[in-house]
Amino acid sequence: MKAMLLHKIVSLHDTDEPLVLADVPIPTPGPGEVLIRVAACGVCHTELDEIEGRTAPPQFPVVPGHEVIGRVERLGAEVSQLQVGDRVGVGWIHSSTGADDENLSVDFRATGRDVNGGYAEYLTVGEQYAYRIPDVFTDAEAAPLLCAGAVGYRALKLTQLQNGQSLGLTGFGGSAHIVIQLARHLYPDSRVSVFARDESARRFALELGATWVGDTTDRSPESLDAIIDTTPVWKPVVEALRNLAPAGRLVINAIRKEDTDKQSLLDLSYHDHLWMEREIKTVANVTHFDIAEFLKIAAEIPIRPTVEPYRLEDANRALLELKHGPIQGAKVLVID
Repeated sequence: MKAMLLHKIVSLHDTDEPLVLADVPIPTPGPGEVLIRVAACGVCHTELDEIEGRTAPPQFPVVPGHEVIGRVERLGAEVSQLQVGDRVGVGWIHSSTGADDENLSVDFRATGRDVNGGYAEYLTVGEQYAYRIPDVFTDAEAAPLLCAGAVGYRALKLTQLQNGQSLGLTGFGGSAHIVIQLARHLYPDSRVSVFARDESARRFALELGATWVGDTTDRSPESLDAIIDTTPVWKPVVEALRNLAPAGRLVINAIRKEDTDKQSLLDLSYHDHLWMEREIKTVANVTHFDIAEFLKIAAEIPIRPTVEPYRLEDANRALLELKHGPIQGAKVLVID
């Protein structure tokens, strides 16, 4: 099968081709596993963290990709819930304990980092971690729901927002453009403010229902009860805290943060940023419960992700554009 392989940690400032196209054997599903023929795989910022070593794979080579949509091709022994031909998705969680806090377990294994992922024609996964995909979504639309959407859903739950309270979103890429649709459905009386550096991202946020938009360094017209940060850097976190109401909560929706502007943390003032019982919380991975719950809600709305398709062979171009350029919506590899 065709697959894009990561052979070593590299800087995307030093190379335009971190991944190598290769022919590798089709994997065999073990007991309780299914073999999935991949139709689409989203391109997530966490892949950049893997490639550049912020969350390094434990072994090489590895196939990245954890927003996977495809059809069950073969069943391993003891599979009872899925059948050949079922359309399913695979997210960041490839396997864990199955408990409510499986996202925090040392047994957590990530798709595309700890095991081979979806930048390939096939992958295997335990049936508990493969999710039936509602018919309302195309393959390309469904792909970003498996991480950008599902982890965004977990972040929104962690804000503990109540209907009518105000929400902020810092950064407006693959995850935030899904979260705003989710928030408007779950909290119809809440106002959503969006902070983004790029003017086109701010216009996009208004199209999706934001009540106010501004630059990352701007002050919102009102103090916000909760803010979700979806950026890979630190300055937006510091700026967001200035917009947080007393007793408000900032949720950082990222697996890793880059160190390029870490000095911004030196601008933190206890009085201006943290006092008055303001709180910072982080998202740690995602559970299979989060993904299953979110897919049902996403189909009810229905959420409409904006996607930009690429061929599997163009994965490096998609990653570089994600790293260096403004984005609108989500990038998705479509695999023939």
